[in-house]
Amino acid sequence: MHLKLALLSIVFGFTRGELSLASYYGDHMVLQRAPKSTYIWGYADTLGSMVSVQVAGMTAVTTRVVRHDQLARNVWKVMLPPVTGPGPYQINITSSEGTLTMNDVMFGDVWLCSGQSNMQFTTSMVFNASEEVTDANNYPDIRLFTVALKWSNRTLYELTEVEQSWSRASNESVGHGAWSYFSAVCWLFGKRLYQHRKYPIGLIATTWGGTPVEAWSSQDAMNICEPEKAGLTDARTNQKPLDKRTNQTVSNGIFTGNEPAPQNTPTQLWKAMVHPMLNLTIYGAIWYQGEANAGAPELYKCRFPVMIFDWRAKFNEGSSGQTDPNFPFGFVQLASWRNDSTITKGFPDIRWRQTSDFGYVPNPQMPYTFMAVAMDLPDFTSPYNSIHPRDKQDIADRLLLSALPVAYNVTSLGRYQGPLVSKVTYSNASLMIEFDTQIEIRTKDGFEVCCATSKYSKCDGSDQAVWIAAPIMKSSPQSVTLLICNSSLGLTRGFRYAWRESPCAFKKCAIYSRPDMNSLPMGPYIKIELDPLKYLPHVY
Repeated sequence: MHLKLALLSIVFGFTRGELSLASYYGDHMVLQRAPKSTYIWGYADTLGSMVSVQVAGMTAVTTRVVRHDQLARNVWKVMLPPVTGPGPYQINITSSEGTLTMNDVMFGDVWLCSGQSNMQFTTSMVFNASEEVTDANNYPDIRLFTVALKWSNRTLYELTEVEQSWSRASNESVGHGAWSYFSAVCWLFGKRLYQHRKYPIGLIATTWGGTPVEAWSSQDAMNICEPEKAGLTDARTNQKPLDKRTNQTVSNGIFTGNEPAPQNTPTQLWKAMVHPMLNLTIYGAIWYQGEANAGAPELYKCRFPVMIFDWRAKFNEGSSGQTDPNFPFGFVQLASWRNDSTITKGFPDIRWRQTSDFGYVPNPQMPYTFMAVAMDLPDFTSPYNSIHPRDKQDIADRLLLSALPVAYNVTSLGRYQGPLVSKVTYSNASLMIEFDTQIEIRTKDGFEVCCATSKYSKCDGSDQAVWIAAPIMKSSPQSVTLLICNSSLGLTRGFRYAWRESPCAFKKCAIYSRPDMNSLPMGPYIKIELDPLKYLPHVY
């Protein structure tokens, strides 16, 4: 059954005023397991009355109904004691106004999944969809919840609508339909996580296609970075994004002139689709977004890590310290898009900015983060547009490999990152790039060097510097050697790798970790040397 609930007037009894639960609580949900505790809250009519909440077999917790000024409602809220066992449990809520029962409640890890259309992209749309959807019936202890697409220009303290209420994983709840529920990356990551952790996993999808990072950021986060509006257009057309569920303009309107659509306006998805859930204790979050910022990537280096820090601080505060202030945050580095090897702007820049210009995570600017590289997974024939590749399984595999050591301190699966540059050595004729692990070379192409007549060139398009292909001419188990610029082209100012919107065919980029080290791709990389004395012209 398609569960889209008009919560404001129906479920929560805004006109009836009876004992009820907030929008994201209910039968079949997962609450965060011990050692953490979690809030349960809801509404009641009688100010000052007592509400008792009891997890079956445990001591009841009692609280008093108080006024919530922002909601203009009377509310109750209790912090449950830590629960270790997975369940299922029955939770009873009683007051003078009646009794509520939450049935089939599990305790495990709660993960939030957010971003734009590649996170919204549903399981029914992936490769081998029928197999994936049918397999969902084997995982009833994974529970799913999908937030409806709603924006707000004021901060909300309650979800105004739910697309999918808490449900056991099944062919219906996972494979309901295209662009509805359930998120493929969220589901496939959660399923793999459950296979390793062996206890319940709760997955909350809050996504909206075509939206920029600014829409998911609070005003506090926006204030930290430069105030200019950036990245508010869709990189594909430089037009305001469409609602990916219908591929049409959103039903509640799109502004004309220079104003962004309401769902793309800074803070308006944070206010409506994230902020209402801050009281919930979560374990971690995963994110797939960036395409909508590719037209103006400069601020992403600030916006993205600041958003992560801000989410962490606000979930920690909203849960009274139960959500970890450094909860693990994973993301997908942008996949390929168009089958055009000449495009060097947009996606390559965003991929680099996604790592705060380090090329890897975690790093000093982005602690407790993990990442799946996806640039080598193109799907140029995707019926959903090649910006939406159907291979979400490899993405989930890579997310899991990187999540386990960062989020759970599990290192038994081996390497979780592709090869990282550890040393660069220049000679008169070549440069040698050394890596922190042994490598597998699948093609000699993918590296470029920047040749400039000025020793101060930044190779950023502001002067006559040019990037030329630098195929691998020699290699060792842990290094590659490239030719540098010849004297007619000038000084070699730097090098880059996989700096294309679509840098290679499927799993055919140049550098991977060895098969016994999980065959993970090296991410895109760029290094411009700031010391001009280190760079010499090629000598024949």
